Amino acid sequence: MSMEKVANKQYETKNWPDIVDSDDSDVDNEIDVDNLPPLEVGPGENRLQHTYCLWFSRKETQRAAADYSKSLHMVGRCASVQQWWSLYSHLIRPTALKPYRELLLFKQGIVPMWEDPANSKGGQWLIRLRKNKVDRAWENVCMAMLGEQFLVGDEICGVVLQTKYPEDSLAVWHRTATDMTSTTRIRDTLRRILNIPLTTAMEYKIHCDSLKYVSNNKGPLKS
Repeated sequence: MSMEKVANKQYETKNWPDIVDSDDSDVDNEIDVDNLPPLEVGPGENRLQHTYCLWFSRKETQRAAADYSKSLHMVGRCASVQQWWSLYSHLIRPTALKPYRELLLFKQGIVPMWEDPANSKGGQWLIRLRKNKVDRAWENVCMAMLGEQFLVGDEICGVVLQTKYPEDSLAVWHRTATDMTSTTRIRDTLRRILNIPLTTAMEYKIHCDSLKYVSNNKGPLKS
């Protein structure tokens, strides 16, 4: 797939159902995210502070680190509010996805894997959601990230939505697990955005611990 096709992918909708439901896809997962061409922002568009890449992962079982990279497909990019809404309006909603599918919105240049240098020393706040809550939660958290509402500088890496059964999960990834000020602020912002009561527990996972678990157990991580 050419870089020009990738750059314009957020305006294409015909391939999205194939990515979700078929065994084969024409979306290239060997994209060099460090060398993508600039994404133009037109006159009158509201530029985002960062360019973001939307990824999709399709697996029939829980993910294993050994082959997870093969399941990742980049399906679009956005550099303005208008481009995000164009992309978002063409997405299948999380409640319509089959189990063990992931939608991942990350800053351009960061691959949504624990091993990526931007993620390797970081962690994630994980929230488990009922099916009837996940669509709005996904939209609200993505908008909060795009709008820089977390107020933690460059700490935020991306947002991951994973469909499971009977509940789905939503996670915010950030760079530095040892930065307690940022970690706490991300947690508190999530509580505010999603109206999570203080009595509801939120789970925090450190990426290097997840990598060690997979390495030691030679199998999928149960999240």
